[in-house]
Amino acid sequence: MTSQHTDFRQIFDRVKKEFASLWQAADEVARNKAVHTIEAECQELEYIFALLVQGAFIGMPSPPAHLSMDLLPLMEKDLHLLLERMNTSNEPLSRLFSVFDIS
Repeated sequence: MTSQHTDFRQIFDRVKKEFASLWQAADEVARNKAVHTIEAECQELEYIFALLVQGAFIGMPSPPAHLSMDLLPLMEKDLHLLLERMNTSNEPLSRLFSVFDIS
């Protein structure tokens, strides 16, 4: 009876370890996807900010010109983002599909 109990205990411990490792892997994947989604959303917010501040270059209403020009030296990254968006503007859905992993 004791050997059956120890065999059951060993099997239970092995199943418990496998379940814990599977749970850790699933948790890591979920966290990685969450970080990727938040990074994509942060990039979208930066793009919206750049459009709001430097919208006069594309014909959108924008803040007064002196504010835009004062912020211009600080917005190098945002201007590169705007130029990148101009290159991919003919395929807006492809960017969305790549962010949300729609297949």
